[in-house]
Amino acid sequence: MPTSSASSAREILTGLHEVMASKAAAQAKLNKVVKIIAEAMRSEVCSIYLLRDGVLELYATVGLKQDAVHVTKLALGEGLVGTIAEDVAILNLDEATRHPEFAYRPETGEEVFHSFAGVPIVRRERAIGVLAVQHAESRAYDDVEIEALQTVAMVLSELIANAGLADRATTAADKARDSGAIRLQGLKLVSGMARGTAVFHQPRILIEHTVAEDTEAERQRVYSAFRKMREQIDQMTSQAEFGTAGEHQEILETYKMFAYDEGWSRRINEAIDSGLTAEAAIERVQQRTRMRMREIDDPLLAERMHDLDDLANRLLRIVSGRLGTAAQMGLQQDAILIARNLGPAELLEYDKRRLKGVILEEGSLTAHVTIVARAMGVPMLGRVRNIRQAISEGDEILLDTGEGAAFVRPSTALDDAFEAKLLAGQRRRAEYAALRDLPPVTKDGTRVSVMVNAGLRDDVAALDVTGADGIGLFRTEFQFLVSATLPRRESQQRLYKSVIDAAGDRPVIFRTIDIGGDKALPYLKVEDHEDEENPAMGWRALRLALDRDGLMKAQARALLEASAGRELNVMFPMVSEPWEFDEARNLVEGQRQWLAERKKPLPRAIRYGAMLEVPALAETLDLLLPKLDFLSIGTNDLTQFLFAADRAHPKLAERYDWLSPAILRFLRRVVRMANSHGVPVGICGEMGGRPLEAMALIGLGLRRLSITPIAVGQIKAMIRSTDLSVLAPAVNTLLDAPPADMRAELTALAEQQGVILG
Repeated sequence: MPTSSASSAREILTGLHEVMASKAAAQAKLNKVVKIIAEAMRSEVCSIYLLRDGVLELYATVGLKQDAVHVTKLALGEGLVGTIAEDVAILNLDEATRHPEFAYRPETGEEVFHSFAGVPIVRRERAIGVLAVQHAESRAYDDVEIEALQTVAMVLSELIANAGLADRATTAADKARDSGAIRLQGLKLVSGMARGTAVFHQPRILIEHTVAEDTEAERQRVYSAFRKMREQIDQMTSQAEFGTAGEHQEILETYKMFAYDEGWSRRINEAIDSGLTAEAAIERVQQRTRMRMREIDDPLLAERMHDLDDLANRLLRIVSGRLGTAAQMGLQQDAILIARNLGPAELLEYDKRRLKGVILEEGSLTAHVTIVARAMGVPMLGRVRNIRQAISEGDEILLDTGEGAAFVRPSTALDDAFEAKLLAGQRRRAEYAALRDLPPVTKDGTRVSVMVNAGLRDDVAALDVTGADGIGLFRTEFQFLVSATLPRRESQQRLYKSVIDAAGDRPVIFRTIDIGGDKALPYLKVEDHEDEENPAMGWRALRLALDRDGLMKAQARALLEASAGRELNVMFPMVSEPWEFDEARNLVEGQRQWLAERKKPLPRAIRYGAMLEVPALAETLDLLLPKLDFLSIGTNDLTQFLFAADRAHPKLAERYDWLSPAILRFLRRVVRMANSHGVPVGICGEMGGRPLEAMALIGLGLRRLSITPIAVGQIKAMIRSTDLSVLAPAVNTLLDAPPADMRAELTALAEQQGVILG
């Protein structure tokens, strides 16, 4: 036996290369292959089993009886060969008969052979056959022999696939594919339903050529790819999608560790030494990693191995020269995008007309990409484990994030049920669309302002589509989140002006930048505030902006210049105490004075507002209200602060009800205080976009709702079917003596009054 796996494999591959280049029939080639392997490994038996018509058929052998060829067949999971194929795993046994899955086949004459080693022949991550060797002597095979067998099996997969000798599906995941629909469960990140074909953000690379012509040339290709990959990893710290704390930062650190791991690069080099091309060498080592992943019970260690698999895919794309994402290659049909994770800028590269939904293996409620997807109206499901093993490119997918599920390769019955639900939703949206030009006025004549939340220039189109009254919250941080560098003042000014121009005579309320905490920017390092334990309550929003006043001054000037000759509505986020508002207002006024001294065009008026998200502000609201032109309540953050419950925590996200008496009483107190000072007060947040919750809000006296565009129609329908003269006293009565189930009582009230809740 040769002294190393590389020399052993190289000896075999030399012979295999000649066989593959010959014009012999496929059967003749495999007959020669088993002889070459047996001679090189000094093995008494070498056999190739291929998956054909769902069973493993002995296709070629030396050492077993020739009469057994094409006669001996094993089901997946049956016998040693069937176990190897089903598990895509290696078996190395000094006494084959002692293995619990051993199945004796008398026609083969194998009873005289004791030791057995077998490796799967893998194609596209699935076993299409098994390569096995046997000896009469009872002994385990050396690691170098197993390594050589795996290398040879990889080359065989090319020969077998090109000859069309084997079936496609072999693994447990494939059996699930063949058995029909599967349901994948995940975390709802962005609500919605969608249908489309699976498209991987990073398409898989199929290895077409495995045997190298020039080993040194292949080695240099790998060295070059490693250098390029390491440069990419080092540069990721300057990219928004990889620079944030938390999951992304952990991935980045793991990537760095693996990218510079000498053991990994050494194993790839050894595979090249055996005679493989650069692509095949990377794939060969990657196969070994995947086999190890299947044996790992420790979830943390398995995740790290998964990181290495991801990095191998990146290296493979670099060395093959196929670097484009699915976005860069263009979507050809309605698609459900599959990815481990995405950055916001990457998501924006996709054609929104074709991109119907997103499924992420990771993802969180507060991730940048989730915020942008919500603004785009793209349904997104996150925390779906092993999606790349369960889904194949081109699979049909039904995505229903409301159910927290994706249905892959759906049955006809499931497809029909989904279509019925989708059509029902479309009919409701059509009914809501008919309300576009009708004002949101209650039955008793009370006008409610229904506005939309926005963050991208294209979002302004929702005003015309929905008939909304204006933009009640323009999130200026989106421009910062999707950029790899700090946006220049001129760039900010152009964006704000384009939004104002597109809105026409409808108001736009600009919220100053809300970054920091869980929306950290890699190009804006904040010393002493990294790795915060509670980022939502950390150094963010107005706190950060006042600390970095240069950032806020640039934004203030951009807003003032963009609003020249018009009214500017500016709102400060996360105000905790009145003095913070004073400082922020003075900063904007200072920039206005600077422009005035230079005779620059100015807004004809500035209206200043604050967001009430921090409960402490309610205790000093009487001091702040005289200084405000308007007040907005941010229910998303306010709720988690009131309940001390992280809304990004999957176990807490749905636990605390927005119709809890604690929240409604708090809001009633704020509304009454604002009304007593003559300051208009509104809601910004998801609470205002839910019909029952919105009904309760207008019952409390709120007259401005700023919500996601998709909810405008149903909120208008609710308002126009509501009689406030009945609703308001009923809501207040319920709050004075809260029932055990406030939601149930409000639902019953809506039904009694004929309120349309969608």
